[in-house]
Amino acid sequence: MVDTQTTSASAQPPVEIKIPQIGATVDFATLFGVAGAFTMIAGAIMLSGQAAGFLDVPSILIVIGGTFLVTTVSFSLSEIIQAQGLMVRAAIYHAETPENAVWQALYLADMARKRGRLALQNVTEQLGDAPFLQRAVYMVVDGVPAEEVERVLARDSEAAFERHHRSAGILRRAGEVAPAMGLIGTLIGLVQMLGSLDDPSSIGPAMAVALLTTFYGAVLANMVFNPLASKLERNAQIEATVCQIYTIGAASISRQENPRRLEMMLNTILPPDNRVAFFD
Repeated sequence: MVDTQTTSASAQPPVEIKIPQIGATVDFATLFGVAGAFTMIAGAIMLSGQAAGFLDVPSILIVIGGTFLVTTVSFSLSEIIQAQGLMVRAAIYHAETPENAVWQALYLADMARKRGRLALQNVTEQLGDAPFLQRAVYMVVDGVPAEEVERVLARDSEAAFERHHRSAGILRRAGEVAPAMGLIGTLIGLVQMLGSLDDPSSIGPAMAVALLTTFYGAVLANMVFNPLASKLERNAQIEATVCQIYTIGAASISRQENPRRLEMMLNTILPPDNRVAFFD
């Protein structure tokens, strides 16, 4: 005799579950700041009527090429390549906010409370943009003990924070090297100028190298490398907080705790003005 109740339940289509979207979007503050600063300088140069005088190929080679090569000496080539990608990411995307991470964790905890932990398997494919959260959900669905979940995710979070901190250190180092390369270019230009005092026509190009290298070095250090290093450090701190929220949430779901208790725990991480009220 066929169990009609089991048959009808298995014949039901799977419920499509929509989770809140991950909140990483274009970071207009970085783009506006860098582009606006360069636009202001370019506008001032254009208004002076001598824009061509601020372009000098030897100065560019000394500062940009020298900064890249000297910075590479302090790190490995793989770290330099990795820093390029993180620098672009810092300039385009901002980190997910802790408030959104709390909403994500509480949504998943409430779902697990109502439908069971195995129901979370239906949302794992929707978490491709949040690999840390996706790994946490996989561990919960697989029945990994809460202590093991916390240990593995904490180690993963520390490794990610270290990578971001190392990349920020590369940019800090480049910010130190760029003005030094500008000073080296200045000395080169002064030597060329002093060696050609008997030829007035060569004094101008030599002075251009001497002054423009310092200008290029100051621009790169104070308008590109140091600001992006600060943004990377800020994003690393935010990402560490987000990972902490997801770690606490995954461990709570694994322990089958009440989501309201989880809400109180997670709100202690957020500033008072940004605390969420998921169940109110």
